[in-house]
Amino acid sequence: MRLLLVEDDGPLARGLKTSLQNAGYAVDWVALGELAVKSFQGAEYQLVILDLGLPDIDGLLVLSQLKAINAAVPVLILTARSDIDSKVTGLDQGADDYLAKPFDVAELMARIRVLERRAGTNHAALIQVRNVTLNTENNQLLVDNQAVDLSRKEYMVLRALMENTNRIQSKLSLEEKLYDWGEEISSNTIEVHISNLRKRLPTQFIATVRGVGYLVKE
Repeated sequence: MRLLLVEDDGPLARGLKTSLQNAGYAVDWVALGELAVKSFQGAEYQLVILDLGLPDIDGLLVLSQLKAINAAVPVLILTARSDIDSKVTGLDQGADDYLAKPFDVAELMARIRVLERRAGTNHAALIQVRNVTLNTENNQLLVDNQAVDLSRKEYMVLRALMENTNRIQSKLSLEEKLYDWGEEISSNTIEVHISNLRKRLPTQFIATVRGVGYLVKE
């Protein structure tokens, strides 16, 4: 899942980006409302975390512009404006949730998961394909109900495949997902992770579509 984080507080934004990436999300961060609108127009996002107190454009105006471009993408307002009027105005203008600063990162993660479920991008914290279950809340892999250890990058590759069950994922698309998550990529990164995953998963769980990419089938 790819998120757009719009926050002008540098230390807070960097901390949030790290926490979100550690939870398995791909995150693009911008500090200005104008850049948020341009980024939203130029890329496909599944969720936006938007601060209202931006230095160039009021966050509520940014919200209305984002919703005009694609109203289906959930927007979670993250702001120091905690009064009821600001909350009501934001929700009335299309925001899908509202979290006032200061906040606990665990609560932010829980609210993101709720928005994922509402949007249909993640129907539950558990992604299950046959006897393999991936828990996106705690990043745990279960095979036949037995926990299997994965590295961070292996988890990201497997999640991308299982979230797109029955859809072929090219090597390039998997590389782009790792890059979005802030991971360094070498020429054989995907092949290495696929090989390591296959040692931990049932036979033929990840199929190779020669010359195209990889596929997890139900």
